[in-house]
Amino acid sequence: MTRAHLPGIAAMATIVLMSNILVQFLAGPWLTWGAFTYPFAFLVNDLVNRLHGPAAARRVVWAGFATGVACSLVGTQIDGAFGPLVSWRIAVGSGLAFLTAQLVDVAVFDRLRAGPWWRAPLASTLVAASVDTAIFFTIAFSSWLAPLEPANDVAWANEILPLLGAGPAVPLWVSLAVADLGVKLALAVAALVPFRFILRRIAREAA
Repeated sequence: MTRAHLPGIAAMATIVLMSNILVQFLAGPWLTWGAFTYPFAFLVNDLVNRLHGPAAARRVVWAGFATGVACSLVGTQIDGAFGPLVSWRIAVGSGLAFLTAQLVDVAVFDRLRAGPWWRAPLASTLVAASVDTAIFFTIAFSSWLAPLEPANDVAWANEILPLLGAGPAVPLWVSLAVADLGVKLALAVAALVPFRFILRRIAREAA
């Protein structure tokens, strides 16, 4: 680990902590505020991967994971207006989803790094975001895993409603997951702009 990796580690830890808190608050009927912060973790990962390679990206992922989990555990001990700032299920779901998805992102990016500049960050984020959403929302909110934290009432997330207000009847958390994934996929496309801009700026400064 070198000092060059510290900005990536700090960015990862900050994004994970903010998302763990914000995912508990709705931004409209189908989205949580965490949907707008967490996708930037993929941008950080892809930048480190492009600039320093997959080994460095994996080190940043592991360090960011450890730091993020530590911050989340602190959050479980701090009471907010509706209980702990971070529930244990959200901490576990976030940690497992983060680690799995970010390592998938590194692997996919590395396989495609020799192609057009946009292909690796776009494809890796699309795949990893799908993995992340499936793991996180299932662990954090599904009634099937209620024994993970019996004291955490997730009945609100399991209310049966039409998917996104118009589809088949599913638990609310499924609609939240689908909407969350939609935001991640949209931001994956939008993130190509800062990805390209940052790389060009670094290249100019290094010249």
